[in-house]
Amino acid sequence: MSDTMQSLDQLASLKTAAPEAPKYVKKVDKYGRAYATGKRKDAVARVWIKPGAGKILVNTREVEVYFARPVLRMLIQQPLVAAARSGQYDVICTVAGGGLSGQAGAVRHGISKALTNFEPDLRGVLKKGGFLTRDSRTVERKKYGRAKARKSFQFSKR
Repeated sequence: MSDTMQSLDQLASLKTAAPEAPKYVKKVDKYGRAYATGKRKDAVARVWIKPGAGKILVNTREVEVYFARPVLRMLIQQPLVAAARSGQYDVICTVAGGGLSGQAGAVRHGISKALTNFEPDLRGVLKKGGFLTRDSRTVERKKYGRAKARKSFQFSKR
């Protein structure tokens, strides 16, 4: 019975240190670029960012040419604006799969992850804005005996 505690002071001495929050480090390649992969629906974007004048290239084309709709361009700019870094980084990305909306979401996700790799201090701002969370919603598959995923064929009594 010598293992039992006789006072609260002895109990306090047993307390272990709380685990520290993980430290995020800057991850850049030999060219000074940060890399990340962004995904949305069926689209996958490979994104590299480096300090620059704010030029964004998507599949070797200007962002204004590739994403003609202003809403999609605004979507891509969101993480840079939230982190107050618009016009400070050059973004080069290759994107494949899905449609334009999914591709824009994938590029946004990739830029957010690449920014955290380049500047780990921005993680809190981007996480709070919801830019680091991968939107896992995808198209529901078609079931047999149905016209689409949930729509039934027309019912006829006779």
